[in-house]
Amino acid sequence: FPNTSGTSIRGRTKVSNLANKKIKSLLDLCAKSALQHNPEMKAYYQRRLEEGKNKMSTINIIRNKLVSRMFAVITRNEPYINLMKYAA
Repeated sequence: FPNTSGTSIRGRTKVSNLANKKIKSLLDLCAKSALQHNPEMKAYYQRRLEEGKNKMSTINIIRNKLVSRMFAVITRNEPYINLMKYAA
């Protein structure tokens, strides 16, 4: 969250006190690991950087992708299927 107060000098952005910082740090590590080992995520990350996007915003998007994949696997009761290996 940004730390601003009217016209004062902006402070450093911080994680909310309501957030679970342990889970956020684990998700960050998962996203960085996915960048190293998952070719689909790596290609997405490189494509976004070539478009001139910010590295941290891209990592945040990758975190969201991982969370949505986890919820999809849980709600469907089916294992994750890697569709990239079937693409031509």
